[in-house]
Amino acid sequence: MAKRRPTPCVGICSTTFGDLVCRGCQRYAHEIVQWNGYDENQHQQVWRRLKGLRDQVLAQMILCIDQQSFSNYCQDAGLPDQQGSDEVYAVLAHLAQHGRPLQAAGLAFSDEWQPETSTTESDSLAALQSLDAESYVRAQAHYERSYKVTV
Repeated sequence: MAKRRPTPCVGICSTTFGDLVCRGCQRYAHEIVQWNGYDENQHQQVWRRLKGLRDQVLAQMILCIDQQSFSNYCQDAGLPDQQGSDEVYAVLAHLAQHGRPLQAAGLAFSDEWQPETSTTESDSLAALQSLDAESYVRAQAHYERSYKVTV
């Protein structure tokens, strides 16, 4: 029996309401519809695009300003102590899940990404929300540039 790949779906699908780009997972409507028919290579292409989008925004949004605090936080939380995008994202998600501020892990918003509604206590959640919102905007722009047919 073939192994099923997990889907990028996060359970907040807006394509059922007519969006051509899902607000939840940032996949295109045709990718969602065809997902179960995709082969492994097609799945990997979608995953790479989604991860690349997330990594691009994350690198512009979040800075590590204290390596020692980052390392200590990773060790205490049982997370890998590396500053790659996967690790920074894991730390960011962990901070938000536990209601901790970015500075608890030696992280901070870059100067151009200061959220308007952020407080120190909830800035990790604000970071995730900003990351999601900007990823959606960029996915939508990419879709319109690459797939949208104008009449």
